Parts: sequence; structure tokens; C-alpha cells
Amino acid sequence: MKDLKELNNWTEKQLRTLRNNLNNRIESFKKNDSPKPLQASHILFNKTSQECIDLLKQVKKLLSQK
Repeated sequence: MKDLKELNNWTEKQLRTLRNNLNNRIESFKKNDSPKPLQASHILFNKTSQECIDLLKQVKKLLSQK
């Protein structure tokens, strides 16, 4: 996937996919204090729960503008 710093350049489809991944990851954090570790190649690798929540807000804002 692309760089998270360049979200403005992502397509709407890529943003929706990221939104879904973020929602799933946030749910994993809620259900389990130590959710399944992600592969190093995953876009959300090493992201904390709060980082995912903040990123989700940013993605939702971008999607509402498209």
C-alpha cells in the first residue's frame, strides 16, 4: 500500500479499504488487550489503538470531502 503521509493522494477506494482495516483493527483492540500481531508489511503494523483511532478520523474526513 501507499504511504500514510500521502493520504490526500489516495483514491476513494483505497481510503475505504483503509477505513475498513482501521475499523477491524480498533475492534480487535477493544476485544483483546494484545490483538493478533500484524505482518511487518501491513499498513497498520506497530500502530497503537489511539493511532488507529486518530487515523480513522482523518480518513473519514477525507472521504467526506471526495
